[in-house]
Amino acid sequence: MKLSTAFVAIVAIATSSLAAPLVSRAGPGKRGLCWPFYNSLLDPAKLNDGKGSVNLIYDYETFAPPSSNGNGGLNFIGVQRCLDCDSSPIAQLQTRQQQLGFSTLFTLNEPDLNNITPQTAAQWYIQNINPLPIKKALPAITASTAPGQGLDWLQQMVDACKGQCFFDYINLHHYGASFADFQAFVNKAHSQFPDKQIVVTEFALQNPPGGQADQVAYYTQAFPFLDSSAFVEMYFPFVATTPSLFKANDPAGVAFAGTGSVLFNDGGSVSAVGQLMLE
Repeated sequence: MKLSTAFVAIVAIATSSLAAPLVSRAGPGKRGLCWPFYNSLLDPAKLNDGKGSVNLIYDYETFAPPSSNGNGGLNFIGVQRCLDCDSSPIAQLQTRQQQLGFSTLFTLNEPDLNNITPQTAAQWYIQNINPLPIKKALPAITASTAPGQGLDWLQQMVDACKGQCFFDYINLHHYGASFADFQAFVNKAHSQFPDKQIVVTEFALQNPPGGQADQVAYYTQAFPFLDSSAFVEMYFPFVATTPSLFKANDPAGVAFAGTGSVLFNDGGSVSAVGQLMLE
């Protein structure tokens, strides 16, 4: 969702639905912040406990996170979210990577819903992303099961690459009705691409009736599942902002996901979901 697009949930292969209990963490960890462009007054360091519980941040762009404290001591991951953006021009990608020193790049935000064909994405990737001598993720796809979307779109892109797209990660987004839906989707992606690590760069329940309480219950299951899955490299719950900022800047996203999964309270303190990130 570049903070406003809608998704669907999915079927799949399951492992045990029993999640391990949350335990005290000491980094390095897999957890990161999905940091929107309107967060200039928030401090990401509020979620940096010095133990590495949260150690990553991305902002959908190839420029540094807009915040009151830079990247808050977290590792910034660049995102070339579209083929060529005014905010992140493809011609400046290599220069920005060298200037900011990010060692991982995420690419194309939900092209399966944004009218980018797998063939176009493959050609673009080979030309623009392959040359970067850093770790790279294939485009972030949704959990849609419609033909030509989701994992089907991604498989078509990989086929179009003909072995010439060099990547380290499969990138997933998921919004659904339950932890079981999410777990099944992640496991299905792993089954389809067993030799690659997975990053989950957006995930939450889809506007649950219980709001924050439902999201807390969901993440209490999801975080241990992701932590214990050796094939998952990184994950980013949606979204590291406040309810008021989310409502003011992304009403479509709020209508889709609700505000219960945000990591900050109004005023900038860490929310109940944000506290889970530190446990």
